[in-house]
Order: sequence, then C-alpha cells, then structure tokens
Amino acid sequence: MIERFLKQTHFESVEDYNKHLEFIVPENFNFAYDVMDVWAEEAPNKLAILWTNDQGDEIRTTYAELKEQSDQAASYLLSLGIGKNDPVMLILKRRYEWWVVMLALHKIGAIVIPATHMLTKHDIVYRNTRASVKAIICVDDPYVTEQVKQAMPESPSVKTLITVTDHGKPIPEGFRDWQAEWRKAPKFVKPKFVNTNEDTMLMYFTSGTSGEPKMVAHDYLYALGHLTTGVFWHNLHENSLHLTVADTGWGKAVWGKFYGQWFAGATVFVFDHEKFNADTLLRQIEKYHVTSFCAPPTIYRFMIREDLSKYDLSSLEYCTTAGEALNPAVFDKFKELTGIQMM
Repeated sequence: MIERFLKQTHFESVEDYNKHLEFIVPENFNFAYDVMDVWAEEAPNKLAILWTNDQGDEIRTTYAELKEQSDQAASYLLSLGIGKNDPVMLILKRRYEWWVVMLALHKIGAIVIPATHMLTKHDIVYRNTRASVKAIICVDDPYVTEQVKQAMPESPSVKTLITVTDHGKPIPEGFRDWQAEWRKAPKFVKPKFVNTNEDTMLMYFTSGTSGEPKMVAHDYLYALGHLTTGVFWHNLHENSLHLTVADTGWGKAVWGKFYGQWFAGATVFVFDHEKFNADTLLRQIEKYHVTSFCAPPTIYRFMIREDLSKYDLSSLEYCTTAGEALNPAVFDKFKELTGIQMM
C-alpha cells in the first residue's frame, strides 16, 4: 500500500528519513476509497478491526466486510439528506459504529466533527452554532442524549438526530434508530464527485483552555499525512494488532486507531470500556496477543503499579507514548518489567 503514496518506503536513519521522505499525492485523494476499499479488493479476508468491550462482546471485521458496512452506512446517510460538505457531529465513545460512520462520511464528502461524550448542553450548542452542524450521531447514553436534546431549541442548523443503541432498547424521543434503519437503505451509489484535496474532511474543537474552543479544520490530505504515524512511528506492519488508548472524541483517535494504522495494513484493536482499569487492559493485551500499544504516560504509570509478572505480555513488539510529559521513572520501570523501550 505505502508504495503508492511514498517515493521511498525504507529509511536507514533519521537523517535519511528527514531528507528523503516524499509523498506521492493523488488528485482528489479520499482515504475511504483509495486505501480502505483497495484493501478490501486486494486483501478481502484480512482482519481490519478486532473490537471488544468490558461486557465480553467481540466483533471481528475484515476489510471486505468493512467496505460493505461503510457503503451501506453511506447510503443510509445520503437517504437522510446528508451529503457533501454537511457537518456531522459524532459522539460515539468507543462504539464499533464510529469506525463505520467515519468511513461512510468520508465516502459522501461530509465533514466529520468527532466530539467527547462529556460535552454539556452549552458545549453542544456552541459547536452546532459555530460549525452549522446538520446532524448528530450519538450513543444512547442517557447523559449524552439528554444534553443533545436540551441543545436543540438553540441549534436551528441541526436537522437530524441519530442514536446508536442496542436492539430492542427504547429510542429517545426525536432520535432516529441507527440499528433499525441503516441496513434498510438502498444499495450505495458513489456520488459522481466527492472531494478535492483541499476540501474540509475533519473538524475538531480545541479544549478551550483559554476562551471558547477554536475550530481546527483538516483537509483530505490530513489522512495521507498520518501514513507516517502508523508506519514509521507506531512501526506497524500487516501482521500488527495495534491498540491505542483514546476516546474517539479526541484527535488521538484518528492518528492512533484509524488512518495510519490502516495504511500499514494492520488490524486495529479496540477495547470499549466505561472505566479504565489497568488490570483489565493488561488482560486484554494478554488474551488477544496485542503486538503494538500506544497510550498516554498516565496509563503506563497505572500499568507499572500492577504486578506485571502476572501477565503474559510476550506478544508486545513495540510501545509508544505521547500527549504529556513522561516521567523517566515510568520509562525505566516499564523497560525493566517488559524489556521494551517506550518510544
């Protein structure tokens, strides 16, 4: 895959990388079509996602199945009048549907606005107003749906609310039922024109530590830039099973468990949990033989407090960290206990 997008794919040193890293930039690049659908054609049975949760559920999805699901989701969104350049906010925690919907929105040229489930009514109104949000797709968490409902009287741009819930659960008033409806959409027909490289693909709001949050827009080449994240920083390959600890509302999700990892042809491992517990996370790594792991330093700090001799972490090949300053003592202890030098 990466040979299609890089003039040189192997580097002998940092100097070699800095000097010779050069992208081959396609015209009208779209990650969903030019990477994911290509994988679906060339390696249809390869595992794209291994999703688990703290209830013991598990979903294994191949690249071919993910193409089928994202096509169906794209058709459903189009049937609701959502299309090119329409801003859509996603509040989906780590639900499996986030990955499907992300690709579907790319396929129709809509603008994705990932958001955290901790937003208040004020936060949602602010984002809806600033970005002219047309639709919100969210989890069925009572807090989330209540904040969204309270925001609606002050959000005239929002035309559609969709909730992702379990089959058989009641749907909050005013929301469409994703599970009941998306599979019933007609066969997907790719729009004649989806995007240019300069079109806005993705939009985040900053954390707002000084003043109100700012909108940060990324065009379609943002995805291409993260090839380097998955291949050269996470050091992934086609046999990798990669776990990044991040809520889908934060930027770390798209650079840790989406674009770069799939450029590498890796399998994205997802652990959907409500409350972090180091023992539970370590058991997941052990059970599923995760080979690559990325988390903020705080997560590593909790991990080394456990008796790591109780866990078989021999599958781990490479570990990375980012997001905040790393205490050298955490780095040293993790290496002492696992033999792995955090990068």
